[in-house]
Amino acid sequence: MRIRDAVEADAEAMAAIADGPTDVMRNLVHDRTVRVAEREANANDENADVSDDAVDRTTPGTTNPDDIVGFVSFDARDDVVHVTQIDGTANACEQLLAEPVRFAENESMRVELLVTDAEGDVATAAERVGFERDGAGPRFDGQQTIRYRRTPT
Repeated sequence: MRIRDAVEADAEAMAAIADGPTDVMRNLVHDRTVRVAEREANANDENADVSDDAVDRTTPGTTNPDDIVGFVSFDARDDVVHVTQIDGTANACEQLLAEPVRFAENESMRVELLVTDAEGDVATAAERVGFERDGAGPRFDGQQTIRYRRTPT
């Protein structure tokens, strides 16, 4: 799996993952720090799609949108890095959460994340990378959230 900066061309794939509008994801790319996780081509895979080799994997936004398996957006205010949105496979979420954590540690900031499903992939990934449950968060669209925090090490 490769983590890279998101570009506007990734908005459609991000929208498909989050089940949301493409224009919202496009705005997210412009307004926040956004990283995407994408599958890496396995050169030893005999079943790999040969036409996929024509995709430029060195330039962000030129990969096959089907290769994007997750994304995270975050921003920093005051002394906190806020994960504003995250979605994708369990493995992708775990690797993507390392991005805001790394930023926060470099700046001696804590990281906060709101999760709607305490048993879901995002909550599991958060706990694996050192986040701790910190009580109830605000309600969004009638759904209760759980606050996770990680303090700098």
